[in-house]
Amino acid sequence: MTDKDAAEPKKGSVLKFLLLLAFFAYVLRTFLVAPFMIPSGSMLPTMWVGDYLFVSKWPYGYSRYSFPLGIPDFEGRIFESLPERGDVAVFHSPVVEGRVVVKRVIGLPGDTVETRGGTLILNGEAVPRERLRDFALTISPNSPCKVVPGASQFVEPGPGETQICRYPAYRETLPNGKSYVVLDQAATPGDEAGPFTVPQGHVFLMGDNRDDSGDSRFAGAVGGLGPVPVENLMGRAEMNFWSTDGSASLLLPWTWFSALRGSRIGISY
Repeated sequence: MTDKDAAEPKKGSVLKFLLLLAFFAYVLRTFLVAPFMIPSGSMLPTMWVGDYLFVSKWPYGYSRYSFPLGIPDFEGRIFESLPERGDVAVFHSPVVEGRVVVKRVIGLPGDTVETRGGTLILNGEAVPRERLRDFALTISPNSPCKVVPGASQFVEPGPGETQICRYPAYRETLPNGKSYVVLDQAATPGDEAGPFTVPQGHVFLMGDNRDDSGDSRFAGAVGGLGPVPVENLMGRAEMNFWSTDGSASLLLPWTWFSALRGSRIGISY
């Protein structure tokens, strides 16, 4: 046997291994879990810009949006299950093709949703809202002290050489007991919205940063989403596996760790 004859089986084994690895990655990402990065502050204080999280793909079933590149292309969902109110869902935007978004599920098909004076009203009942201590965001390259028009910046010194941006925070508790923290920066159009009746086959989603979120309270023509088809759901946000403050450089590997927000790893939703 020549050296060439011996090398060919090795090449075949490597190729087989790579194909199996690619197939395993495809199955894992399509049916079980996929990564997602938070690109904006619309879900503060729950999710920070630069958070990387796992999204479970099975809780709501599978549609064409569950598959890479939307292939195979088919209508509806298989193994469909509605989300629960309060779930943090990742989904394809019904307005901007190819855009993936994360928001909190507030209303299910048939629900009525509105906001009055910033208070969430679900099926005619005000959702309990408790004022908390201000949320303190450490200012970093990917997390400036961004406020909406009409709100005031509250910046103060933080630990070491850092600065802290403060936002008014409230705890909401839905009828099913799901509790989470939202921000309400100022009186904005989103504070007076609805009532909306959620159509069949759709869900109503809102960002936790209520004054800085284009969500189901607004039509797509004005930067919102409107009701989101259940078909567009990709999965449910589960847990952070990484978080960066934006100061890292791709070409300087040690900065990947100096930029790490270690306290955010393991946070679940």
